[in-house]
Amino acid sequence: MAVSLTFPDGSVRDFDAATTGAAIAESISKSLAKKAVAYALDGTLHDLSDPVGRNGKIEIITREDPRALELIRHDAAHVMAEAVQELWPGTQVTIGPVIENGFYYDFARNEPFTPEDLPVIEKKMREIVERNERFRKEVWPREKAKKVFAEKGENYKVELLDAIPGGEDVKIYFQGDWFDLCRGPHMVSTGQIGKAFKLMKVAGAYWRGDARNAMLTRIYGTAWADQAQLDTYLQMLEEAEKRDHRRLGREMDLFHFQEEGPGVVFWHAKGWRMFQNLVSYMRRRLDGVYQEVNAPQVLDSSLWQTSGHWGWYKENMFKVECADEEAEDQHVFALKPMNCPGHVQIFKHGLKSYRDLPIRLAEFGAVHRYEPSGALHGLMRVRGFTQDDAHIFCTEDQLAEECLKINDLILSTYADFGFQEIRVLFSTRPEKRVGSDALWDHAEEIMGEVLKQIQRSDDRIKTAINPGDGAFYGPKFDYVLKDAIGREWQCGTTQVDFNLPERFGAFYIDKDSEKKQPVMVHRAICGSMERFLGILIENYAGHFPLWFAPLQVVVATITSDADDYARDVARRLKGAGLTAETDLRNEKINYKVREHSLAKVPVILVCGKREAEEGTVNMRRLGSRDQASLSLEEAVAQLSAEATPPDLRRNSV
Repeated sequence: MAVSLTFPDGSVRDFDAATTGAAIAESISKSLAKKAVAYALDGTLHDLSDPVGRNGKIEIITREDPRALELIRHDAAHVMAEAVQELWPGTQVTIGPVIENGFYYDFARNEPFTPEDLPVIEKKMREIVERNERFRKEVWPREKAKKVFAEKGENYKVELLDAIPGGEDVKIYFQGDWFDLCRGPHMVSTGQIGKAFKLMKVAGAYWRGDARNAMLTRIYGTAWADQAQLDTYLQMLEEAEKRDHRRLGREMDLFHFQEEGPGVVFWHAKGWRMFQNLVSYMRRRLDGVYQEVNAPQVLDSSLWQTSGHWGWYKENMFKVECADEEAEDQHVFALKPMNCPGHVQIFKHGLKSYRDLPIRLAEFGAVHRYEPSGALHGLMRVRGFTQDDAHIFCTEDQLAEECLKINDLILSTYADFGFQEIRVLFSTRPEKRVGSDALWDHAEEIMGEVLKQIQRSDDRIKTAINPGDGAFYGPKFDYVLKDAIGREWQCGTTQVDFNLPERFGAFYIDKDSEKKQPVMVHRAICGSMERFLGILIENYAGHFPLWFAPLQVVVATITSDADDYARDVARRLKGAGLTAETDLRNEKINYKVREHSLAKVPVILVCGKREAEEGTVNMRRLGSRDQASLSLEEAVAQLSAEATPPDLRRNSV
């Protein structure tokens, strides 16, 4: 049977359906065939040894293609598994997927692996890569595969085989004599992995992520197309470690965590000041546009059942059972994991007309979610946090304009914090969803047009479609920002919701005096305020702009003769709205400067007897060895102007 294949240049050629990707590459050129590692048919990667089988758009993938990076990492994971079993026979291999920036494999072994084992495994991996063994795929009957793996003592593989759907092929990939159960695809041989890989760490992991199952050892690795990319990645990790918000949080005395409160933050005075600075900034940005509200922290489970969260999210909710002795019944309550059902109740309180819309309700709402203990990570993943949450209730005609207003607010907020590289991802309908196709069509059409306007408004903003990743209740925009060392963070979101207004019977009276369901838009800018602060700490490496620093100025004395003057300087600074402290300790000035620099204080004003007599200060900036002598009036005026938040600076122009 002949098939028609369309090539990237638009040309169409006919081939026998049994023709492999390798043969097609050879038919184009021998040099391409030598460089090829896989082929893509309608965007899906395949082994070069696979027959094409059907019509479609074909691309020959070389190692230089960005899509080959996933194959490099996948193959490196298999080579790592082979290396481990060569070094420690009897070790069971379980699963080994590709992940962001690398790969891992979980192993079952009586004695867990340690970091000291990694160089040994890595050396053996390099030997296997040098062998340049070809990858070869076989499709086995299910029972044969189970028998072979059972005889090898690979009990986890037997369990995995039982989980493969009945109509799906059981694929076995060989590299030399070693083999594993795998969906594929793979490159042609182990040699194509190259030398740019490194094993990173070991960790414990429960089989299938279930704490009731056996604990396995997980070995993480990273792999890249060349050494330059690997070096860049390792340098980024080194820089990320220096910027770790948990480390800086200790050094700057911002917050801490402890076992008695897993996943909740103990804010210290400076950290809480910074938190409140962020809330104050956001509150100013919302003033006059949003109504700030506050919904209850604890609500009866019946409300969460109505909203649908009880069915979708119950396992992640903190639940409380209370017996009412007078009523002789028992109630189940839950700490709210999100603010949206409470905002619907506020919207419903009192009759609303179409003339009242849009109604924009905002809340800095404390929410609680029971995250797995293994997922907790400083401020980035907590169990109790604050959302800068808002919900807009509007008509369908107002939806596009509201989404654009949200977009402008999100982008200008990020710009104020120094983030310029932003991606806006448009996530469309998932397979499991609520609402009619007509509603989804309408909402996606509106948001698609909004996305085009976002792209036209600023060519620095990158946009993309994320098919099938929308919320179950509606399409959404996700805002992804890039930090100072190139990492991406998804923070803001705009989500259209058909579900909650209908579930709660929310309505407004339209111009024809008929009840009509409003469109509900979920909106967050920071998302989790705690997480956003963690991102800011790492982005700035603790070197905050003066307007956002939790402690802006320290006035340090050289001798005790200047103590009274230093106190007066601090009073003048505080009177100008700056946060300032004095350091009058009987210590050498170099010691004081070094200590406050480690604590990332942006400005140190040094005062001695001479400065006290002249009414001057010596100003030292964080990260600079230079100092400037200024009159006290000049220093206060300069720092006061610099400490004005960007939104207030704009408003004063």
